[in-house]
Amino acid sequence: MLHKPPAKRTGPRVIAVRTSPMNRLKGLVRIGPVTVPAALGRGGVTAFKREGDGGTPRATMAVLSGFRRGGMLTPDGAGLALQRVSCRDGWCDAPGHGAYNRPVRLPFPASHETLVRNDVLYDFGFVLDWNIRSRRRGIGSAIFLHVAKPGFPPTQGCIALSRRDMLRIMPLLRRGTIIRVQ
Repeated sequence: MLHKPPAKRTGPRVIAVRTSPMNRLKGLVRIGPVTVPAALGRGGVTAFKREGDGGTPRATMAVLSGFRRGGMLTPDGAGLALQRVSCRDGWCDAPGHGAYNRPVRLPFPASHETLVRNDVLYDFGFVLDWNIRSRRRGIGSAIFLHVAKPGFPPTQGCIALSRRDMLRIMPLLRRGTIIRVQ
């Protein structure tokens, strides 16, 4: 008897994010039959995202890439290779700069975020396609799926999961996976 290999999943997987009915700054992330808690932006979910408003964009965003802090090992079975970031890696959040909403090398003259932090937030992160492929100045930058601080305090607009849940979903994340914030 011949055994067929399992069919490969075609097309992007969709991960749904919705606001918690108990707290607009927290979310519920649904991946197939599993729902896990998340931190959302300090401005809640917004359809009118602007740079610095702290809002999580109400949008459908594809996963573009992933990164990990140096020294953090990519878990076995991760669905996407994670680029190692160092103290020289940043992300430009200056709407008037030509590198707006792009990765940059530090030191950098314009406003930016540093990807190596003293907390756990960017131990593992995934870049979501908010204002990247079709970029417009001032509508927000650096929207990531990343690790949450203990207690799930609000983010600056990102979606943050517990380290445990992040490690659980990493094998499901691929380039093109859809994150739909409702």
